[in-house]
Amino acid sequence: MHGDGKRGCLGFRIITIIIAAVVGVVGVLLLVSGSWWLYKTMEKRKSIKLKQKFFRQNGGLLLQQHLSSSDQGGISKTKVFSSEELETATDGFNVNRILGQGGQGTVYKGMLADGVIVAVKRSTMVGEENLEGFINEVCILSQINQRNIVRLLGCCLEAEVPLLVYEFIPNGTLSEYLLRQNEEFPLSWEMRLQIAAETAGALCYLHSAASIPIYHRDIKSTNILLDHKYRAKIADFGTSRSLSVYQTHLTTSVQGTYGYLDPEYFWSSQYTDKSDVYSFGVVLAELLTGQKAILTNESQERKNLAAHFVLLMEENRILDIVDAQIKEHCPKEDVICVANIAMRCLNLNGKKRPTMKQVTSELERIIQLSQKKNVQQNNEEAESITAEVVSAWDDASTSITCSSFQVDQALSSSDVEPLVPFKTW
Repeated sequence: MHGDGKRGCLGFRIITIIIAAVVGVVGVLLLVSGSWWLYKTMEKRKSIKLKQKFFRQNGGLLLQQHLSSSDQGGISKTKVFSSEELETATDGFNVNRILGQGGQGTVYKGMLADGVIVAVKRSTMVGEENLEGFINEVCILSQINQRNIVRLLGCCLEAEVPLLVYEFIPNGTLSEYLLRQNEEFPLSWEMRLQIAAETAGALCYLHSAASIPIYHRDIKSTNILLDHKYRAKIADFGTSRSLSVYQTHLTTSVQGTYGYLDPEYFWSSQYTDKSDVYSFGVVLAELLTGQKAILTNESQERKNLAAHFVLLMEENRILDIVDAQIKEHCPKEDVICVANIAMRCLNLNGKKRPTMKQVTSELERIIQLSQKKNVQQNNEEAESITAEVVSAWDDASTSITCSSFQVDQALSSSDVEPLVPFKTW
């Protein structure tokens, strides 16, 4: 202290005020940051609890039970996505990303963080029926590995509604190609035949080659997708069912799409592998005629394509309704063979229908015979062209020989002057 000590006291007070201010600011900062941390922690816990709630609500516990009780090794390969991943992939489920909509949900085009293009199926609000279908689809597709069945990449249960992630199939549905009559790229007869054989092969796999028999239960042209090479991929296994090896049928409430529904199943509520065969028969009729499963005439009367098809077959008039886009470019005998297969698939008596294995074999045989005919025809055309060339060459050689003989004769004549007289130097 100097003098009377007033100056020292003032400095002390200032220092005290500064320290108090700093302590106060630090305290406020600690309080704010602590409150922020507490808020974020509570929000995180709230988010976790909400995700757990959605997980239970979306049947996660039931799904875990199904998967743990299964001995299928392929199930473990199904990836579990976070809701944030799929939100980002679909741009917040942007309406511009919608690929299609149906009774069970909406499908969006998405891109994962690694650049893989996928299709994300966002289910409708979960009811007991929808939930069962969702769990069923995950369980069944996790066990399947077949090139003509759409591949399930994973699922997400922590969102408000269940999400399924599939491989992206770029060329839409078979129905779109048959009905829009794309003049720029019509489905040729060869393509239709190949699609039919691939679809039949996939169903044959489900019925008799999978580890457990599986009935699809909703085969139709809108559930057959076409990849970048226009190969068939069966989709939508929400209503599918697997069976034990001892079961021959399922007794269920009637489900399916009008126009594709097996009449025998409709009457008895018993679904068999032959019910899938009937639905496939309708798809064959669509491939042959280019028409919908339910026809609407000018007076807005609705007709069943299957019944109409069978009637024309019985009257030997099948060529009357063959799709105009293929009518002039398909072998008539092949069309009749495929139509006969469809006719047998559409038999009202399920026991008289062929199995999918028999259908697949017959379609593949038709394709092989058709390819052999094409090769034979090409060989014959090539031989014909070769013969024409040889003939023309022989004629030319004769002409050249004759001309040479005539020239020799002319040159030997004494009264003919050379065209270019010899010069002597």
